[in-house]
Amino acid sequence: MALRHRLLALLSFSLLAGAASSTATLDGIYALAKRRVPTHAHSFSFSLSSGDPDSFVISDVPLGIHINCTTVSACARGFYTYLTQFGGTDIWWTGSRLTHLPIHLPRVGSPVKGQAIVPYRYHFNTVTFSYTTPFWNFDQWELELDWLALRGVNLPLAWNGYEYILAETFREAGLTDNEITSFLSGPAFQAWNRFGNIQGSWDGDLPAAWNHDQFKLQKQIVQRMKELGMTPVLPSFSGFVPRAMSSHYPNASIINGSQWSGFPSELTRVSFLEPVDPLFARLQNSFISKQREAYGDVSHIYTLDQYNENDPFSGDPAYLANVTAGTFASLRDADPDAVWLMQGWLFFSDSAFWTDARIEAYLGGVPGNDSMIILDLYSEAQPQWNRTSSYYGKQWVWCELHGYGGNIGMEGNLDAITQGPITALNAPGSSMKGMGLTMEGQEGNELVYNTLLDQAWSSKPLDTATYVDKWVSRRYPKSPLPKAAHEAWRVLSTTVYNNKDPNTQATIKGIFELAPALTGLTGRGGHHPTSIPYDTNTTVLLAAKYLLEAHRQNPQLASIPEFGYDVVDVTRQFLSNRFIDRYTALVAAYNATSATADSVTAAGAPLLQLLSDIDALLATNEHFLLSAWIQDAKRWARGKTDRDTYARYLEYNARNQISLWGPDGEINDYASKAWAGVVRTYYRPRWAAFVEYLADTKRNGTAYNAKAVQATMLAIGQEWSNGTWGTGEGEVWGTVGDTFEVASRLVGKWA
Repeated sequence: MALRHRLLALLSFSLLAGAASSTATLDGIYALAKRRVPTHAHSFSFSLSSGDPDSFVISDVPLGIHINCTTVSACARGFYTYLTQFGGTDIWWTGSRLTHLPIHLPRVGSPVKGQAIVPYRYHFNTVTFSYTTPFWNFDQWELELDWLALRGVNLPLAWNGYEYILAETFREAGLTDNEITSFLSGPAFQAWNRFGNIQGSWDGDLPAAWNHDQFKLQKQIVQRMKELGMTPVLPSFSGFVPRAMSSHYPNASIINGSQWSGFPSELTRVSFLEPVDPLFARLQNSFISKQREAYGDVSHIYTLDQYNENDPFSGDPAYLANVTAGTFASLRDADPDAVWLMQGWLFFSDSAFWTDARIEAYLGGVPGNDSMIILDLYSEAQPQWNRTSSYYGKQWVWCELHGYGGNIGMEGNLDAITQGPITALNAPGSSMKGMGLTMEGQEGNELVYNTLLDQAWSSKPLDTATYVDKWVSRRYPKSPLPKAAHEAWRVLSTTVYNNKDPNTQATIKGIFELAPALTGLTGRGGHHPTSIPYDTNTTVLLAAKYLLEAHRQNPQLASIPEFGYDVVDVTRQFLSNRFIDRYTALVAAYNATSATADSVTAAGAPLLQLLSDIDALLATNEHFLLSAWIQDAKRWARGKTDRDTYARYLEYNARNQISLWGPDGEINDYASKAWAGVVRTYYRPRWAAFVEYLADTKRNGTAYNAKAVQATMLAIGQEWSNGTWGTGEGEVWGTVGDTFEVASRLVGKWA
């Protein structure tokens, strides 16, 4: 690494070290070893020493394996390096398999050294806390935090409990409980309330019990992050306030924000307290002091986004510079060591407004380059660092976005996430200080995310062929592992995960998840592409056949949860792609000059059968169940005096987000999920109604009416959002069927 980058890394390392406790201990790493490798924990020892930032050395010692490191985070990564490279085990989103170490630990031989190439390894998007984790309990968070620590993440976002402290801040400012609760949004939509996109709720006010429970959970999360050597990125006061604030402070400089995504005015146009107003600094001080009292002095890095899909009051560069200057001054007044972290999404999503001059002015309002960290949110496809002169010298993080709305369609670009960060880091004048994951939803495509975090520990681009081969061996640790398992991922990694088209570099969305229509569903690019950038007959289908062949050769693979997950996921993608063919055939049958009601119905029958088959496949695996999402939500109502009402409120939140996303489908199907239960009780009825409508137009000689179709779909969505799981026919909580029997049958049926 060039001397300049080395010096910058040392400065950033000092910042992280200062943000964490000055008395670092390895107690958290020893606890991690006991949690994840209990029978071998006594064989691992750890020590801290000075040296290169975030580096480790793994060595043999008489009683086992010793890992010496310069930071707690590096110790966790060194531990992970041994477990994966020598132990052949790993930890996944689907669970930890680290207990599957050999009885006798393999020796290292020559000491193994490792060092991070960037001081920051970041994780989470603000919206991940709504799309993936809103209903998690601490058991689920514990797996997540161990996954992060072992993979070397040292800068995770920590949003839970924000509403509790914000409400306390507003109460101190004189607002009533009713004025506060009418501003806060429901549990599944809080990310966009935090961004200032929406306000309030469309199914009742946020219960106080939710705020208390999340505040309690946040204390556990932050404490565990600290123990694992991570510096939590904590919330701050961003300026968004209830409308009643103007009544209490009539002289304050409060403006109304812009309308967001077609939401009615009462749910958007959020009031914004301008940072130049003295009240802003007062509320900032109140918020941060309460937060520090609750969690301790654990971090000086604060997330703060003011214009995420919001329009500033003015585009005048001087105005924008004053906004950031006032905001940062309030942070430093509350915390003299404060560092402002923000998502750089706005510079891409509203590039027409955010000209280079405005970006430079906005960032320039914050003095010093080490006082900000910008997440270059979509580096893999739409990087902004290269058009902003490396964010005009401010620190920034190369990020992988992906996972829009928590969709799970298979897609990725392994070359972009291995070569892109190295190119950016070594670019002339680069102020890149980190690499990270900013997925909207943490579901599916785990290979993509594993690769980027591992690249953060290699100064040269990873060889993806070798990397994937080793990844598969760890993911399916069975001997002998049939060659077919490796072949499946060789096919996927060189096609599905080798997408060079920036117009479709986002999670591929299955069109069966979209509200039915006669046009506009196929061939989409952008945020939610439906265009398939590979040959469906020689990629996903072939990979599915290879995985099933591997299972036939070694049936013991069925005992590996990740193998079962992948068989379902790959087969699901194959069937999702086949749905496009069935849909195209339906449209062609409808548009044919000889079309009749019977011919349209006949063309729609395979399409509806395919949806039933997709649901049956998904129902075989616990990670693809609507019931799990709803059960996680309703769990928070246990023990409450108004349990039934509260559970109903939580279930509505869970259902509405993955369907209508708003009272009237404002972001309809954005967060759609390919889950058993959703397909059977929501998507299939929509498509059945659509096929019936098309047949009726031929039967009655009437013209196709797009608005009538939309109204029907909205009515179905509203009824479904208000449903209660477990009351309908066939609605079960657990899995049904055998994954390998169902997948084998369906691949043969639809190939």
